[in-house]
Amino acid sequence: MTAIAAPSPRIWKGASVPVIGSVVDADEYAVREVYQAYYGQLAGWAARLVGDRDLAHDVATEAFVRLLNHWGEVAEPRPWLYTAAANIIRDHWRKRGREQIAYGKVGHQLEVAQDPDLARDLSVRSAVQQLPDRLRVAVMLHYFADLPVAQVAAQMGKSEGAIKRDLWDARKRLATILEGAR
Repeated sequence: MTAIAAPSPRIWKGASVPVIGSVVDADEYAVREVYQAYYGQLAGWAARLVGDRDLAHDVATEAFVRLLNHWGEVAEPRPWLYTAAANIIRDHWRKRGREQIAYGKVGHQLEVAQDPDLARDLSVRSAVQQLPDRLRVAVMLHYFADLPVAQVAAQMGKSEGAIKRDLWDARKRLATILEGAR
């Protein structure tokens, strides 16, 4: 068993650490509490975004690995985990886009329906994927992960006003994209 060392034990909302002899024991207990509290929610959130349960569990697991690498630096694990997962998903979407372009260049045609039905094929997820990164991550964290604007701002390193503006811009763009599906 690998011990996780941190300068001091952290206790988050909902975590009740009993009196334990060492910081490592307290951290191990806190990690377990955070994992039990958020893993299922994070994996479910990721599954709604990527449409693949296995990939969603990979995303959630990777987010927790990244959390463990920054354990002593993280004050609030929930927004940190959702931001890490959003970044992993964003990277996945970018990679998938590059793969589709590469397949097109070598002459491989991806299976596409002849006459796509926009009402059937267009979803909120695909509309969110069309947003620029600066808007997409804010939407994912605020609307899909249900983080308040203040936490989204803190995680993205922006002011609350900038996040509110990004969300407004995103809603405007999403309305335009989704209007075409009617």
